[in-house]
Amino acid sequence: MAVTINDIAKAAGVSRTTVSRVLNDSGYVKKETREKILKSIQQLNYTPSAIARSLSTNKTNTIGVIIPEINNSFFGEIIKGISQVADEHNLNLILFNTDDSKAKELKALKLLKEQRIQGIMITLTYPEDGVNSEYLNTLKNLDIPVVLIDGHVECSNFSGVFIDHSKGAYDGTIALIKEGHKKIAIITGSINSRPAKNRLNGYKKALAANNIPINEEYIFYGDYKHENAYEITKKILDMKDRPTAIFAMSNMMVLGCMKALYEENIVVPDDMAIIGFDKIEALNIIGMNISFINGPTIEMGRTGMKLLIDNLKNKKETRELKRITLLPELVLKGSEKYIGKNKV
Repeated sequence: MAVTINDIAKAAGVSRTTVSRVLNDSGYVKKETREKILKSIQQLNYTPSAIARSLSTNKTNTIGVIIPEINNSFFGEIIKGISQVADEHNLNLILFNTDDSKAKELKALKLLKEQRIQGIMITLTYPEDGVNSEYLNTLKNLDIPVVLIDGHVECSNFSGVFIDHSKGAYDGTIALIKEGHKKIAIITGSINSRPAKNRLNGYKKALAANNIPINEEYIFYGDYKHENAYEITKKILDMKDRPTAIFAMSNMMVLGCMKALYEENIVVPDDMAIIGFDKIEALNIIGMNISFINGPTIEMGRTGMKLLIDNLKNKKETRELKRITLLPELVLKGSEKYIGKNKV
């Protein structure tokens, strides 16, 4: 039979209210009485119920995390950073994966509200109707701290941690240009998302800075998924004036590109150069040296969690809005080279 607060009170010879004060660290309790209660708790091997505690305090020691792609290592590393800081502050995490679905995101928000969580960290999907969308209104009405982890927000009153996507794409395109590439294809992410727009702008700025005309035929609009990138790469390989390099705007799209190149016996970088956005650990393991733009993902998670904890310490009216932008890093591994048969 489970041990209850009443059992602790009886063993310690105190009231149930006094035991509750000790368990919730609320209200004054004499030192000797507190020690007697703690000893009884230890002897009876009592474990307090998180559910019961949430009912009495109207909150839990839990943070909600909502991401769009749990199978993407980009978000896996962000969660790792979040978890590291959460552990340091004895906070628990509830994780939701939305598969880029606004309906699933809205459902997750409503479920988290029912769980009496302390705060939310979220990578938003791409709201076509802007800040008036139902789930953004739901987010605002939760009345708890919210921290954005990258993603798409045209305007909001939420703190967040972001990557400088424009700089990352600019640096990656410049790396290809320095190798001698002028025919550079880009496969964007979902173009209604801010990261995709900023990455495309970075690509265009790099071309303009080097007096290379922007060829709209080399701009392909993807969706961050490998399936779409696979089909687009097939089209690129069939072009009469074929590009000498492909810049894929996500790690998952790089996988789609590589699959298509492999099927057509295209060797990287001899026949086609390629560079991606975000690293793919699996490619490193099997020795495929693909150059990429590395977002500081673990640091994003840690920084975002620290922002949330800062907000938890302050009342709503005194919470400070903070937007932190982290710089990505260009990692060149040879796939950006302009050599051999790709000089068409």
